[in-house]
Amino acid sequence: MTSPPLPFFVYGTLRPGEPHHARYLRGRTHATEPARLTGAVLYDGPGYPYAVAERTGVVHGDLITPLPTVYGRLLTELDRLEEYVPGDPRSRYERVARDVRRADGPAVRAWVYLAAPPVAARLRTSGARIAAGDWLNRG
Repeated sequence: MTSPPLPFFVYGTLRPGEPHHARYLRGRTHATEPARLTGAVLYDGPGYPYAVAERTGVVHGDLITPLPTVYGRLLTELDRLEEYVPGDPRSRYERVARDVRRADGPAVRAWVYLAAPPVAARLRTSGARIAAGDWLNRG
């Protein structure tokens, strides 16, 4: 089964100016625009954040549209970076399709890496929530 070529919603170290943006995304994107994901909250991780599904939350980030010529390779690289393996219960994240709202209003379907259920349960119990929902303004 082939994944649909969706853009990515990034909210942590893949955002412009953050360490993984240059390594994985620089020169490989068609567009980058501010966006927000509703239905999730942000938790501080060991040097990177986790988005955790929660009905009333909002996470701020960027919508990244990759160049079509690099899409498949980029998807594989980002899955590896996020330690996501479909069906593997040891995955730290799950890649899921969610509606993300652009800053100018319209929503678009995008891939989002959410904390895998065991990680999300641990964070809800003892994690440090980023109140503003914005990794760049976690203060």
